[in-house]
Amino acid sequence: MSEKTVKKKDEVVIETTHPNLEIFKIDPWVKPYAEDLALRMRRYEGVRKSLLGEKGTFKEFANGHHHFGIHPFGDGWIYREWAPEAYGLYLMGDFNNWNRVSHPLTKNADGTWEIYIPGHDALTHESRVKVRVVGRNGDRDRIPLYIRKVVQDPQTHDFSGQIWSPEEVFHWTDGDFKIEQSEPPLIYEAHIGMAQEKEAVGTYKEFEEFMLPRIKAQGYNTVQLMAVMEHPYYASFGYHVSNFFAPSSWFGTPEDLKSLINKAHSMGISVLMDLVHSHTIKNFAEGINEFDGTSHQFFHHGARGYHSAWDSKLFNYGKHEVIHFLLSSIKYWLEEYHFDGFRFDGVTSMLYHDHGLGTAFDDYAKYFSLNTDIDAVTYLQFANELIKALRPDALSIAEDMSGMPGMCLPIEAGGIGFDFRLAMGVPDFWVNTLKKKDDDWSVGQLWYELTTSRPGEKRIAYVESHDQALVGDKTLIFRMADKDMYWHMNKKSPSLVIERAVALHKMIRLITISLGSEGYLNFMGNEFGHPEWIDFPREGNNWSFKHCRRLWSLADNPFLRYEDLKHFDVAMIHLMHDNALMGGGVPQPLWIDQMRKLVAYKKKDYIFIFNFHPTDPQVDFELPVNDTGGYRVIMDTDEPRFGGNGLISHEVIYEVKTLPGMKQQTGFQIYVPNRTAMVLKKVTLKD
Repeated sequence: MSEKTVKKKDEVVIETTHPNLEIFKIDPWVKPYAEDLALRMRRYEGVRKSLLGEKGTFKEFANGHHHFGIHPFGDGWIYREWAPEAYGLYLMGDFNNWNRVSHPLTKNADGTWEIYIPGHDALTHESRVKVRVVGRNGDRDRIPLYIRKVVQDPQTHDFSGQIWSPEEVFHWTDGDFKIEQSEPPLIYEAHIGMAQEKEAVGTYKEFEEFMLPRIKAQGYNTVQLMAVMEHPYYASFGYHVSNFFAPSSWFGTPEDLKSLINKAHSMGISVLMDLVHSHTIKNFAEGINEFDGTSHQFFHHGARGYHSAWDSKLFNYGKHEVIHFLLSSIKYWLEEYHFDGFRFDGVTSMLYHDHGLGTAFDDYAKYFSLNTDIDAVTYLQFANELIKALRPDALSIAEDMSGMPGMCLPIEAGGIGFDFRLAMGVPDFWVNTLKKKDDDWSVGQLWYELTTSRPGEKRIAYVESHDQALVGDKTLIFRMADKDMYWHMNKKSPSLVIERAVALHKMIRLITISLGSEGYLNFMGNEFGHPEWIDFPREGNNWSFKHCRRLWSLADNPFLRYEDLKHFDVAMIHLMHDNALMGGGVPQPLWIDQMRKLVAYKKKDYIFIFNFHPTDPQVDFELPVNDTGGYRVIMDTDEPRFGGNGLISHEVIYEVKTLPGMKQQTGFQIYVPNRTAMVLKKVTLKD
């Protein structure tokens, strides 16, 4: 009944017979599931040993992209492919006039195939290639699994692989860039194609030139890029990935993406990638499905290998070759493109056989049951170990709504190894709250939802997800303002509906970012209340781009309220960052009042006060702070620069004294208008 942890450079080795792991001290609720945790760690150690041997590392293991695929080799080119149950493979392309039989690959004993093509000029930069695969599912033309660029024929719309080997190698200038671990991630989530105002697909270069300065000016220190991995259907939002080593050709060239990341680093901005290893497109022509002719090459066989809600294929994480393929993808994006980490999409779907659909995770027993896919748990541990071995400063974020215990604890502590978990319950809470009448809002529930997390877990808080901006759903402000947004967002156009929406938009963001989360995320445009939903070009809208863009001109228009919301977001982000107010655990609650809809709390030398009441201001509100000195308002949601009425003074010093109505308490009296929030900072009183 012992545990021994040995740390070596670039690796984690756990020797365990029955773990007495740190997770039990951090989260005592997992103690009844000690055997399940022991199984987790035994599986981790056992599979790790079978993959790496006694002394290997994942850094050495995850090199599929260096071995497989098409590479210059000697005086020619080598092409290797893993297709264990295929009957025959034939390389074809521009180089052989698409001859389907002239270049057969030879099968090796381990199920890999290869061909050597002599001559440096046999394959040329930007020439197109495919591989003809003959298997039990027929004779199909496929895109090589490790291809690094994909192109679509403008006439036939057919996708092909493309040799990408430019003469001039991209010159990186970001060698000194590292993520500062003490800096909380303030994440600007963005979609390259939508991040412009023209009715077309935006490019990597346009994002670099226009969006990066905007993101920097707004105070965000991290950009999270969606839809980077190649996907044939633009309207999939990038989540139906087809090629795991090719950046999306929708937005430009690989060099364009490298330039974007290099520029971001020069501006002090980290770049995360939205990594989709939870599923993949089921297509044959563009994707990896049944590449060798079988359904089980990468995926579970039968119903287990298909996600009915997503109409996509599901990986078999228990298969060593699949682990190798996916881990090599992670290493490739870190090495080749200098990404600073990943937001892992669909982690909940990976962790549970039912994908978490319809499951209420209200009992720890639901995390340690036959419904849990332990192979997926092990894969995620491997992924996080690899990331830290390659880039100790890199970030990994789990998109998990289940709250799996140990998600953000180190592997050697019994965890899965992520740095952060997206607080997915927070957007759901706000949606459900806005469905209620204002008088029925529960500030107690608000406090609970925004402060509760697993022990030892760091959270990325966010108000609304990108999914809420899609057609069929509603952004937060559109839920509140509805059709009035089209008529009354002019600053001189009175509307009680808009006044409420704008006021709550600011309050909701401020309380979400400040109630203890260690990071914050915003989807582009939501910060200024973008009025248009996202409707990707499709047959149903006549392939229009009208609603698949961001109207930045609205945010920059001095006559519209969108500008007020933009200014507020900038001030809020800078307030939280410049004063180191992110994280720090649950703030000290000072006042939570359901009847008056008041919430007040203290973080360091700062006090946050919120009055969510729809009609009642609080005059001479007595706030006990049990402190000395005085406080002064440094920011509030009612400031004129944010479209407010300027009812709150920033000049008054609120001296802490014995409160008239609470003789045993010290604090101060303050005017708190309804539907406003304010931040006060402690000041030194003059004699």
